[in-house]
Amino acid sequence: MNLTGVGASPGTGQGPAFIVTVSVPEPPEGATYTGEADQEKQRAADALQQVAGVLELRGDRAGGQAGEILRAQAMMAEDPGLAVAVRSFIDQGIAAPRAVYQAFARFRETLAGAGGYLGERAADLDDVRDRVIGELTGHPMPGIPSEPAPPDEPGGAPRPYVLVAHDLAPADTVLLTKDLVAAFVTEKGGPTSHTAIVARSMGVPAVVGCRGATGIRPGVRVRVDGTSGQVQVEPPPDFSDSRSAGPEAGRSAGSGVGRSGGDAWAGQVAARDTGGPGRTSDGHAVPLLANVGGQSDLDAAVAHGAEGIGLYRTEFLFLGRSEAPSADEQRQVYRAALEAFPGRTVVVRVLDAGADKPLSFLPPSGGEPNPALGERGLRLLRRFPDVLDTQVEALAGAADGSSAHLMIMAPMVATAEEASWFAGVCHVRGLASAGAMIEIPAAALRAESLVTVVDFVSIGTNDLAQYTFAADRELGTLGTLQDPWQPALLDLVHRTATAASDNGKPCGVCGEAAADPLLACVLVGLGATSLSMSPRALPAVRVALAGQTLGQCQLAAQAARGMETPAHARAAARSELPELARLGL
Repeated sequence: MNLTGVGASPGTGQGPAFIVTVSVPEPPEGATYTGEADQEKQRAADALQQVAGVLELRGDRAGGQAGEILRAQAMMAEDPGLAVAVRSFIDQGIAAPRAVYQAFARFRETLAGAGGYLGERAADLDDVRDRVIGELTGHPMPGIPSEPAPPDEPGGAPRPYVLVAHDLAPADTVLLTKDLVAAFVTEKGGPTSHTAIVARSMGVPAVVGCRGATGIRPGVRVRVDGTSGQVQVEPPPDFSDSRSAGPEAGRSAGSGVGRSGGDAWAGQVAARDTGGPGRTSDGHAVPLLANVGGQSDLDAAVAHGAEGIGLYRTEFLFLGRSEAPSADEQRQVYRAALEAFPGRTVVVRVLDAGADKPLSFLPPSGGEPNPALGERGLRLLRRFPDVLDTQVEALAGAADGSSAHLMIMAPMVATAEEASWFAGVCHVRGLASAGAMIEIPAAALRAESLVTVVDFVSIGTNDLAQYTFAADRELGTLGTLQDPWQPALLDLVHRTATAASDNGKPCGVCGEAAADPLLACVLVGLGATSLSMSPRALPAVRVALAGQTLGQCQLAAQAARGMETPAHARAAARSELPELARLGL
């Protein structure tokens, strides 16, 4: 049996299926309590606080984007409005578990009705709700196993399992390791869902939006291709298992066994990775940078040979707080990033709040029926210039005396006027390199004007795909439209890179599209001057580029743009780069 979903974290892995079906039952309607109302309210408050503390602790341990997600969930449990609603229901004689359920239901309706990013966050509320109810009732928490699946053959060593679920909660997935999990498969979610984010940060293949996945028989062997989205139940026996064919082992032709991103290269690829600077075989330099969202990502970037940071997400400093961090606090954190890459490039994105990352101290000006299209990123910072001024001041202070080359960019730039305003804010503070992220089609279409008012641009392929195809990046059912191989998206990348080149400006790509070794070569062929990705993807991309000339990359890019579908675009590019197949990439 074969199932198809959306590839969310590249690479392949296989193992026995472990099906997660644990859920916390809904408290009975009309449930009441005995004793005093104040005691029941305190029970509810203690449970909310306990869950928030666990989520925040796991977030601190996870770091990076996964940490941001968990801290945002902790904020949900601590929301004052939620606490008021719970107390109100208890005053009506409703028992704490049911009061929590009804209070969360009210908040869920609000989020679901908002649609877009916030609509997808409604699923996060369900997880927080179930954890609080479980705390109150003593019911086992939703969760996943902490031990490897048993061996599937006599005398065999324990092997990683394929984790299959309707959906997975970030609070559980961040506790997993590659020793336990060969791959993720979920029925819900999109390529930028929380499961996908965590899977990529772990370096584990993932397929999301895979209908019927929980119908897989527990224990049966499953092979997951996180690039194509294919889930093969009981694959042929010629496929070696994911543990024996990990990053250090060879990979036979057609076996497809490996890990996601940079951990998916075969043994001969690992042997050829010199760890040096990124460049094509004819010497064309392509700096390979890392996407960083916290200290753990910073350590991984150094360990995997990043030449610098291409996207430093600053949101982790702001989430879960009632006010913005001070300039001094921010300066210390930014300084650590600069010190990790002396003499190298460090590209920092200023606060990208709004939409799925709401902050209480940066409220939108009014109701937003579709927050993804509302006040987000630079739009919000223009309404709160003091927050941006403090951040820019902190960055300037961190850069003082540092040998790192600091570059600062603004998110969600739509027009040249917005880009010019942001560049002015940075230049006044003495920051010489101010840029704009290209995430909105308008910015790509008018790139010729925009690049003249900034010092560089960086393409965020995830959001650029979302807005180009009017396809919510969180919806697995729209995964094909979010595919970075969409020829229309490649056209916008080429248009932006060409405009930047014509004006002597750098044009990087910081979306996770660059983590695909084949697509990385195409992006270089389209004109990208640097590539930034999750740290684990760096070695495979470095080897892939080293095996191609710039001319080959350009021919592959041209071939891909000439196709009509993502699948045909990928196939056309691969036909121009046969060396990648020999390397197992």
